[in-house]
Amino acid sequence: MRRPGVGPSEEFGREVVSAEMAPTVSASSFSPFLRSIPNSRPSTVALIRSSYSPAASPSSMEMETRKVVVCGGGVIGVCTAYFLAKKGAAVTLVEKSAIACAASGKAGGFLALDWCDGGPLSTLARASFNLHRSLSQELDGPKSYGYRALTTLSLTISESQNPSTPSTSTSKSTGDSAVPPWVDGPARNTRTIGNTETTAQVHPQLFTRTLISNAIENYGVEVVTGKLQRITSEGGKVESAVLEDGRVINADAVVLALGPWSGKFEAVSSLFRVYGLKAHSIILEPKDPEAITPHALFLGYYPAQGGKPIDPEVYPRPTGEVYVCGMSAVEDVPEDPEEIAANPESISVLKRVAKTVSSRLGEGEAELKAEQACFLPCTDDDLPVIGELPGTKGCYVATGHSCWGILNGPATGAAMAELVLDGESAIVDLSRFSPARFVGQRRRKH
Repeated sequence: MRRPGVGPSEEFGREVVSAEMAPTVSASSFSPFLRSIPNSRPSTVALIRSSYSPAASPSSMEMETRKVVVCGGGVIGVCTAYFLAKKGAAVTLVEKSAIACAASGKAGGFLALDWCDGGPLSTLARASFNLHRSLSQELDGPKSYGYRALTTLSLTISESQNPSTPSTSTSKSTGDSAVPPWVDGPARNTRTIGNTETTAQVHPQLFTRTLISNAIENYGVEVVTGKLQRITSEGGKVESAVLEDGRVINADAVVLALGPWSGKFEAVSSLFRVYGLKAHSIILEPKDPEAITPHALFLGYYPAQGGKPIDPEVYPRPTGEVYVCGMSAVEDVPEDPEEIAANPESISVLKRVAKTVSSRLGEGEAELKAEQACFLPCTDDDLPVIGELPGTKGCYVATGHSCWGILNGPATGAAMAELVLDGESAIVDLSRFSPARFVGQRRRKH
């Protein structure tokens, strides 16, 4: 994740080539936190209403109920299904494995208001950050999925330095940003890069599952477990989604929100490349979670053996856990998300990072709850692809969000709902993200 200031055959005549898809979860299987999570202080950041009701769109009142199939049970697919259903569509979400089984369940859940300013993602990110805030109010986010505001710090840590009790020289920086007491490793160059007005977090798996639970219970979304095999069309318009087991779901529109698996479809892969960036993470539970303050850490980390520094990130969660991530590399995406395995070397580095940052996160002081990996969906121009695929009316794609998928899920879903049902998006201008931008371009090779 980039910090502020740091560069970072008949395709649709009758079918689309096979692709892996997403799973079913019953609404009753989602449980809220057992503990109460206090609300963060109020923010002056504007709220965006998440109630995209038919009343707001006269055209949608006059038309018949649209049947939309959303393919993919990650945060992008779930947000799209949620806002489509809230806007009056009859939505079926198709998922091969389980809701939030891949990157949406293993991500950090970090949210930033203005870190994408100055680039094409700015309006999408700002709209989505505010939608996260309003969704949290509607769905009791602090208790349901760990929504809270954060202070975010950038700091440098070198393994070659001996950790010591923080002194005034190490607990302050040129920016006069205090190191949290639990960060007792050799931290230096500390500065604040986000405050409680501009940075926040969610538990991404709980957020995604809370949203689909609400969509099922309140807006009638149907979740189907199955693998999408093809999409049929007639006269250049989508007709149905066909699953591998032969089930046919008639549809006025289909949305492909399959993350890095979106490229399994010829209609997508012939137009643009979606590849996977494999990212690793561990989840620790310290003995005294109350001692871990809500500070997100972005590190410049220098290993003892030398070489280039790495950029791990540390996110304490209000569940009492601490999430540590990093060690990313481009790798081939397996057919099944359940087949994704972490690289032992990468996990070992993250464990070393954790104990160097804080003695409270070292072996014996914290329980290792998970070691895992996921694939972030990336594109060759580093921008998401959100819009209707050229050549087939009613077939849409939403993928390529890279490390900003959790942040940009709500605005992507809301914009896609408007695009599908109203013909254009009002909340965000999607023209920069349209799949049509790739027409006539030569795709890069792996």
